[in-house]
Amino acid sequence: MTQKPRTRFRKLDGILLLDKPRGLSSNQALQRVRHLFRAEKGGHTGSLDPLATGLLPICFGEATKIAGGLLGARKAYDTVARLGVVTDTDDAEGQPLRERPVPMLDIATLDAALRDLTGRIQQRPPIYSALKRGGEPLYAKARRGETVEIDTREVDVHAFELQSAADLLDAGQPLLRLHVECGSGTYVRSLVRDLGEALGCGAHVAELRRLWVDPFREPRMWTLEALQALAARSEASLEACLLPVEAGMASWPEVQVDSAQARRLALGQTVAGDFRPAGEVALYGERGRALGLGHIDPQGRLRPQRLFTWAAQPGPPVDTSH
Repeated sequence: MTQKPRTRFRKLDGILLLDKPRGLSSNQALQRVRHLFRAEKGGHTGSLDPLATGLLPICFGEATKIAGGLLGARKAYDTVARLGVVTDTDDAEGQPLRERPVPMLDIATLDAALRDLTGRIQQRPPIYSALKRGGEPLYAKARRGETVEIDTREVDVHAFELQSAADLLDAGQPLLRLHVECGSGTYVRSLVRDLGEALGCGAHVAELRRLWVDPFREPRMWTLEALQALAARSEASLEACLLPVEAGMASWPEVQVDSAQARRLALGQTVAGDFRPAGEVALYGERGRALGLGHIDPQGRLRPQRLFTWAAQPGPPVDTSH
């Protein structure tokens, strides 16, 4: 039996907007893409369940240094809720726990229930989730049959809207097509579960697709099939799919530093001044290239936080005299 040649990894920086297929975990999708690009270092920004499809930003190389900020970004989803059945995972991948008849519902009742789950709300995450307790994901404990108690927590639901109830109201399948926009840590599965309880019949997620993640509001996504076709053509064709690291930094306030300040930051030193605004900022050098992330304290001093490797060589100052 012929062994597949081992992947020869290389240094590669950039961001790929992957259209994750159904059936793969986020980590499985990441590893496939990382091997395809032969990237030494890679990470994804916010897990999607195996059932879910859609936008999964993949960060390669130096872009992994901003992945944490993308994790906390606002996100949007389209989802299909199946009424009348509650599952142990709150989605169609799980085992049914109970079934209840779906009552007669109208648009006004549905809209009222959705409004009650919009805004800053208390939410209980699913038992089958990647949240950790004692260093172990909750799904691992749940799969062993352990009793898992989860506290509610505050999350932001910016929009939870009905797109279509035609399947349900036309005496077809008990399905609701919904749109969700939410902040970090919000589970669409939990929203759908709680909507089902509010309607008196229970519900679970039958389909889920992530549409966008800030700052990628209108993403050009790439499927695995498209990437494989490009890889077969040439490595240059594949690399053309990558966005520069700077593309992922639009959510941070931008602060420009001169070459002397950039050198101080690269040495781990604080730069005195009257920098604004306070908090985490995106640092840019004189040539307009992103240097990484910094932090401005209440006194206006700037200190390095996560700098890219090239920040130590920002280049000579640009001559702006003509």
